[in-house]
Amino acid sequence: MPSFHVVLYCPEIPQNAGNVGRTCVAAGAKLWLVRPLGFHLDDRYLKRAGMDYWQYLDWEAVNTWDELETRLAGRPMWFLTKFAERLAWDATFQKEDVLVFGSESRGLPESLRSRHPDRCLKLPMDERARSLNLASTVNTIVYEGLRQTR
Repeated sequence: MPSFHVVLYCPEIPQNAGNVGRTCVAAGAKLWLVRPLGFHLDDRYLKRAGMDYWQYLDWEAVNTWDELETRLAGRPMWFLTKFAERLAWDATFQKEDVLVFGSESRGLPESLRSRHPDRCLKLPMDERARSLNLASTVNTIVYEGLRQTR
């Protein structure tokens, strides 16, 4: 069983996805990629960023959000967005929770955020910062989850 299910919703940058994959291997998490992707799954930058860890990564790509919801039905989902009111530190993570992250340029769509406002979380950020790097954010949240569950 994976420690967590890490979902990248329509990721655009292969290096970020590769780095997230490496984090998932280190943390025992499963990576889910929701299409459309901004890269091909055989992209050399994806593999390079994931280094030689990619062969150990438990991952799947799905065509739609609905498909992902069906596959992960019944598992608690957390949605990471700068528009959340609640800080990630105030959440109580459980093993196998689903951690959902948006694309690098658009974040999570309003349709997902508005359906789950009580499950939206953010990292503290100075108002001058527009966003944080996707791979860095995933790493921070996954390791906070591990800290809480181990």
